[in-house]
Amino acid sequence: MEKMRLLLISNSTNFGEAYLGWPKNYITEFMNPTGVKDILFIPYAGVGLSKVSVEKSYDVYEKRVQGVFKELGYNIYSIHREKDPVEAVNNAGAIAVGGGNTFHLVHMMHKLNIMEPIRQKTIDGMHYMGWSAGSNVACPTLKTTNDMPIIEPSSFNCLNLIPFQINPHYLDANPSGHGGETREQRIEEFLTVNRDTTVVGLREASLLWVEGGSIALKGSKPMRLFRFDDEPKEFEPGSDIGFLLK
Repeated sequence: MEKMRLLLISNSTNFGEAYLGWPKNYITEFMNPTGVKDILFIPYAGVGLSKVSVEKSYDVYEKRVQGVFKELGYNIYSIHREKDPVEAVNNAGAIAVGGGNTFHLVHMMHKLNIMEPIRQKTIDGMHYMGWSAGSNVACPTLKTTNDMPIIEPSSFNCLNLIPFQINPHYLDANPSGHGGETREQRIEEFLTVNRDTTVVGLREASLLWVEGGSIALKGSKPMRLFRFDDEPKEFEPGSDIGFLLK
């Protein structure tokens, strides 16, 4: 997997900022060396952007992302408009996978048989970027998503491009008055059952940049690392986190 190029973004929008505002410069830096201007968009996590239908939500999502990427000099075209999704993936120069509901995204990726083609293209060197759910699906499974299971995918298995799990939008504290589990407790539950798995709590305004055999944490927040029967550890942007790929 030495050719892989991944940009795995925790969140699209910081409070009070424009959509995809904070990662714009990273997206440009990530894409510039490719010379690719047309990016295939996977909108299937966006199910609630229109009250008309899920399909209409894809249209709304495509337009929203198009507006941002056009400013950066790129053209977004959505896979939901393509007659042959597998062929669209095979012909893509780069792929962007939007956030939203991870269960619905994974359901559609399996239903359309694009999970393995995306994986293979990315392993072969196609640039892959995703935010929130789009970062989740780069993991071995969707099991560390925060999302409600609004639909049952045929499998929880995902792209398995990285050998660890991401919990996007990671939060340290519980909201005031909330009596449920913290995010950390939920991850600890996961690790009790999946003891050989590493989980990265990826806070908002942060991302993971994978290039060949190297990985870097970028952005303004530290990440929190979880392993079974071990105290969580904090890693600041710029720290050596190469062990995550081993």
